[in-house]
Amino acid sequence: MPVYPFNIQLGPLLITGYGLMMMASFLVGAWLIALQLDERGLNRNYSSDIIFAALIGGILGARLWYMALHGGTLFSRGGLVWYGGFLGGVAAVMINGWRLRVPVRWTMQVMGATLAGAYAIGRVGCFLVGDDYGRPTDLPWAIAFPAGLPPTTAGELAAFGVGVPPGIDPSTVLAVHPTQLYETALMFLAFMVLWRWRRKAWGTGAIFGVYLMLAGVERFFVEIFRAKDDRFLAGFTVAQLTSVLIVTVGAALFLRLRGAEQTPAGAYLSMTPKETVK
Repeated sequence: MPVYPFNIQLGPLLITGYGLMMMASFLVGAWLIALQLDERGLNRNYSSDIIFAALIGGILGARLWYMALHGGTLFSRGGLVWYGGFLGGVAAVMINGWRLRVPVRWTMQVMGATLAGAYAIGRVGCFLVGDDYGRPTDLPWAIAFPAGLPPTTAGELAAFGVGVPPGIDPSTVLAVHPTQLYETALMFLAFMVLWRWRRKAWGTGAIFGVYLMLAGVERFFVEIFRAKDDRFLAGFTVAQLTSVLIVTVGAALFLRLRGAEQTPAGAYLSMTPKETVK
């Protein structure tokens, strides 16, 4: 089944499906954080603080990671890498939390389930523009992206080092694994688990370790089906090796914090929303 990019042209303004889903992911993320803060009687304004920092740090980190792998300039069009965005976003959120004197463990606590849910939504945007797809397949749910980024033609896939039928015309459009939807489904399941576990009597922030483990395992698995040209580390992609590191860090974090004490929320989180704007 062919899928074409979802775009809306409003005069000189082009609104892409990717942009819409990214906006939706940040809005849903802000809502999920606010819900968790409300449940605990904490300052819900911290939700907007987190989202603003994550937006700036995430975009900058995703772009810098792409430049490190593929070159280019900071302000050239296109080119974002999820792990770079994740690390940049985490760094920016942690720095902003330090500025507001919010304990790091409380930031991790409200971000555990939130990141899984927001990521699941964001990956739909990749599907809507035909990016980050998988290898050719004849499975019933295979998707062709004739106008993807890049199109799923035999020539473009061969350039990724992906095997294509010999003698096929390079302009032939092939159906591929919709790995974007695989990630959406898997991370939505992870979100449901984490959301159910958000009130468990673990130490503050331990749930973030669970998120890291689930996210790392999910990405490692999906990378098996991805059309990638960076399988130069014993057959593994850079994302897979990064996933192993993420899982390891998550396991260590969870084991360290699971039985730890609850951390005081601190002055800023304990404020009422009205007090923060005085």
